[in-house]
Amino acid sequence: MAIPLQPELLASSAGTPSASAADPSERSRKLVSRVLGALFLLGFLTYGVGFGLVTSVVGAPDFLARIPARQTTLLLGAFLMLLNSIVDVGKGVLFFPVLERHGKRTALLYLVTMIVEVLLLDIGVLSLLMLVPLSHEGVGAAQAHGGWASALGALAIQSNALAYQIGEMSLGLGCVFLCLRLLRSGLIPRFMAIWGVVGYAILVEGTIAELFGSHIGLALSIPGGLFEVALGVWLLIKGFEPDAYRHCV
Repeated sequence: MAIPLQPELLASSAGTPSASAADPSERSRKLVSRVLGALFLLGFLTYGVGFGLVTSVVGAPDFLARIPARQTTLLLGAFLMLLNSIVDVGKGVLFFPVLERHGKRTALLYLVTMIVEVLLLDIGVLSLLMLVPLSHEGVGAAQAHGGWASALGALAIQSNALAYQIGEMSLGLGCVFLCLRLLRSGLIPRFMAIWGVVGYAILVEGTIAELFGSHIGLALSIPGGLFEVALGVWLLIKGFEPDAYRHCV
């Protein structure tokens, strides 16, 4: 015998979608979290690979003489380093509305420091690209007059190194405040936010040491670099904490 359904139950089952489908903030949380996570991992990969390619060309003492034969490698590395600029600006722009409700000054500070970092890194990459015409001049010049090309090439490499250190200092300062805000807001787990604060503070110390001639910056960048990878993976898999994120929308 058929059991008649109550009208209230019919209306409830037909008109009420699932909680996740009905909550636009949940869909927004997942989307923003995954895009930001992907950008953190993509930025780490693009600049790291690009830097490695460029270093393989310009790291030798006779780098100008090697550039014509390895010009494609240098240009590909420079392109990947420039691609990182788009990624970093994207992180600042996407993080802004997430952070704004918890601290507008922090959101603005993070965005500004990312833009400063991008501009400085791009200046450094453009300095490296000047090596291509310099290498052709150095090869074509007479031996007695070719020293100026080598001197300018060395200056271009030093300019990139200086721009990189100042840019990373800007990044580190902005990310210290970012992680402090993430800690206070509860958007990510507490241990991870503390890891970010400590890692980026150490990164800033490393850039200052490099500027004063103490070459320990690479070692001191490891905690911050590992944090970026861990944060990217966390955002892709788990995302921002739902309760904290709801205060952002």
